[in-house]
Amino acid sequence: TAISDQVMGGRSQGKAEAALDGGTEFIRLQGDVTTANNGGFIQIRKPIAGLSRDLKGISLKIRGNGEKYYVFIRTSGTMLPWQYYKADFPSNREWAEVHIEFKSFTRSSAWIGKRVLPEKIKSIGIVAFGRDHKALIDVASFQFF
Repeated sequence: TAISDQVMGGRSQGKAEAALDGGTEFIRLQGDVTTANNGGFIQIRKPIAGLSRDLKGISLKIRGNGEKYYVFIRTSGTMLPWQYYKADFPSNREWAEVHIEFKSFTRSSAWIGKRVLPEKIKSIGIVAFGRDHKALIDVASFQFF
């Protein structure tokens, strides 16, 4: 699912599309992120269910345009749309593996739990967020470890 800040009146624009490059299938999130009108994000999101509580983090195979991107996690404890856990990661023009431990995620609000509980994860989002920039991030895979 592709989502932008337009759901709350923002002006960022983006799209997600499936693509193939040299035998690698991936999803591309591309667009313009603007903080105009209290906006500032575009994202792709996937529902998640049934994870083990023993998991320690998430691994991504990504490439991008050199900008910083984020993984947003929503859980059964993030009830409001602006509640999430986030961790950032760098991108570059070559495919790379990124490993992020759940303990590295920060919460968006003091009203949610202090840490990510893997068994409570409801969705994972890859997000271009928080500043005016051109977004281009390719995600070939993600898995939990």
